Amino acid sequence: MNQQSAKWIIVIGLFLVIVGITFYFFGDKLRWIGNLPGDIRIKKENFSFYFPITTMVLASILINIILRIINYLK
Repeated sequence: MNQQSAKWIIVIGLFLVIVGITFYFFGDKLRWIGNLPGDIRIKKENFSFYFPITTMVLASILINIILRIINYLK
């Protein structure tokens, strides 16, 4: 493993810690995540299906913007 890989592992770890702290302290205010219009939710007697299309599209856009900013700053 080279030094660059180690730096990326540290950055990813710090990002996960920040996300975890955010959900721990502000989880009650973030209940709209996963309950957006366009998220598919089917509930029947013995069957439950959930597919968060809109949530994943928004997450993809946000991650794309963050990665473009990081790439621009390099």
